Amino acid sequence: MMYKKIATAISISLISSSVWAGCAFENSTALKSLTAGFDAWKAVTGAMAECGNVTSTLDQEFKDKQPDAFAANPSLYQIGGVSNGTMVPLLNAGTIRPLDDLVSKYGSHLKPSQLIKVNGKVMAIAMMVNNQHFMYRADILSALGIPVPTTYLEVLSASEKIQDSNLVDYPLGGTYKAGWNLGEEFINNYLGNGGTFFGEGNTPSINNEVGVATLNVMKSLTQYMDPEYLVSDSTYVQQQFQQGKIAMANLWASRAAAMDNAEESQVVGKVKMSSAPLGAAQPSSTNWWDGVVLASNMTDAQADAAFKVVMEALDAEMVQANNDAAVWLVDGYVAGDAAAGAIATANNGAAPYPSSEPGMGAMHSALGNGIASFLTGEKDARTALADIEAAYTTAATESGLM
Repeated sequence: MMYKKIATAISISLISSSVWAGCAFENSTALKSLTAGFDAWKAVTGAMAECGNVTSTLDQEFKDKQPDAFAANPSLYQIGGVSNGTMVPLLNAGTIRPLDDLVSKYGSHLKPSQLIKVNGKVMAIAMMVNNQHFMYRADILSALGIPVPTTYLEVLSASEKIQDSNLVDYPLGGTYKAGWNLGEEFINNYLGNGGTFFGEGNTPSINNEVGVATLNVMKSLTQYMDPEYLVSDSTYVQQQFQQGKIAMANLWASRAAAMDNAEESQVVGKVKMSSAPLGAAQPSSTNWWDGVVLASNMTDAQADAAFKVVMEALDAEMVQANNDAAVWLVDGYVAGDAAAGAIATANNGAAPYPSSEPGMGAMHSALGNGIASFLTGEKDARTALADIEAAYTTAATESGLM
């Protein structure tokens, strides 16, 4: 993730027995939280402490400790800090509770991007985000009279004009490295076009018109990239930008600040950020979020108090005091130039990465290993997708998903 993390494992307890000015109510219910220990969580747990009777443990090994702690009855912690991936073990074990009733009572102000839903139920509240947003050389687009692209069709049109100008080596960069990166690119674009990955019983469902269209767009983009795009990961694209070799890319928001690092960048002040290109349904990106869950094994009264404390912590006052600690999804956040694209992508409706789908790990691997054969012309789209589905089916059957 993009947030500054503590290099070694620590465990810090923050205990408050009195209410500070930042909390609108005095909490009388003893509550405990277990989260990671980076700066954003320090800010949030510090704000929770202002309500009183909250003990927060910040521990970089939180993901290894949460499953057993939340499985205890009663749970050893009422509040947990999670991300897309670390929520999954808790979700699968049934140790976190749906939050719809509490959202109705206390969370009417929450944004859609904060409501993390699984099977139609709100299971977590997201507070910050990393995603892939569109980065572009503003000076080049301006010189050529090209509006900032908002769809991949517009990206392709802009790329053709930039290629003819010879202002950069390649119009586009892309995280197309075979494996995880290439799988992520397909997932971003497939979801952007409204695709779904699975049918009943975790069966694969990508060999369809949306899947074919997604592959065709991905291949069309490669004609404007460095021919070595199958080894191009995030660092590769970042350095292409910094060295003035490319003009545009859909790249992780966590890489944006590096564009203005004068020690390593030749394009300081020239790269701007906007929303990831829109597909037929939503931006072609996924949100990788951090946020809060509540334990199942506690009383309703504890859950009520815990949610109120969380809402008090995730407020504009906390964000304004810690604006630069994260790309916040919380009201009050003022995005700087580097974060403008990430927030625009989230606000335009980018979906959370679907880590809660049981087969997503196997699907991501099959995609990452199978798409290159289409991009290089070895297979047509339907054959490539059929082979990816077959590889997924083998892995899912062996693991008991199917």
